[in-house]
Amino acid sequence: MKLNVQNNTKLITQEAQRLGFETIGFAKAEHMDEEARHLETWLTKGLHGKMQYMENHFDLRVDPTKLVAGAKSVICLTYNYYTDQEQIDTEAPKISKYAYGKDYHFVIKEKLKELLHFIRENIGEVNGRCFVDSAPVLERDWASRAGTGWTGKNTLLIHPKKGSYFFLAELIIDLELEYDHPMRDYCGTCTRCIDACPTEAISPQGYLVDGSKCISYFTIELKEAIPEDYKDKFENWMFGCDICQEVCPWNRFSKPHTEPAFEPHPDLLQMKKQDWLDITEEVFQKVFKDSAVKRTKFPGLKRNIDFLKG
Repeated sequence: MKLNVQNNTKLITQEAQRLGFETIGFAKAEHMDEEARHLETWLTKGLHGKMQYMENHFDLRVDPTKLVAGAKSVICLTYNYYTDQEQIDTEAPKISKYAYGKDYHFVIKEKLKELLHFIRENIGEVNGRCFVDSAPVLERDWASRAGTGWTGKNTLLIHPKKGSYFFLAELIIDLELEYDHPMRDYCGTCTRCIDACPTEAISPQGYLVDGSKCISYFTIELKEAIPEDYKDKFENWMFGCDICQEVCPWNRFSKPHTEPAFEPHPDLLQMKKQDWLDITEEVFQKVFKDSAVKRTKFPGLKRNIDFLKG
């Protein structure tokens, strides 16, 4: 049986790598006691702002067996999205690198489905579900448990050889596998992300983010007007924010992705500041046809741009 467990773990790892996943880790599916306490404290303090959905399905978030009956393993994967391409006009409103190309939800979900199909074809009838940032799963906590990185002071998952510009994804299945161990924390005494955050969203000690102060929250999650107190604090970000990643020393190890679907629309990086100020719904629909930016809808992006220009 142990040999089977080893072989199955190896088979899954090899296929995941073939599909383009960079780091693959395995964790035992069990109730997350410590993480449940942290989540409860975070919610009680209201650090989720207006993201009411974070309060829903608490029991599902901390217990994978409630998402997949008989779950035994959580397979944690990372998928690189780093690019060294930049917007040409340095004065143009900025967009987070993860949203340059096609919406990652669709791209990675397809790969996860392929992986699950492979498991069923090569190992046997396995019950499981695929997750990419769209269900009540504590992705970063599982990724930490599975040893695919450590949770940094900016609360992002960091890998010592790959940085943090990657998406997280999971397969929860009812198959026993070989499990990995958490990685040690290599943040040390560094406080660059804390010092660089213009809205002071990261607590002074790190490892805790006030979601209701984060630029990504304001530009993507918040549906109402952005509070005037934050005027001149966005450093020109109109969708998302990469500041705490840009200053992180570990991201000197980030290498450009090789995923064609994540290549930006030809017009995106060429648009000048005035093009963004004058953007029409027609241009928005063309440039962001299959993009995660669609989440804000045109009025949301326009609100963000208007907020930046005052």
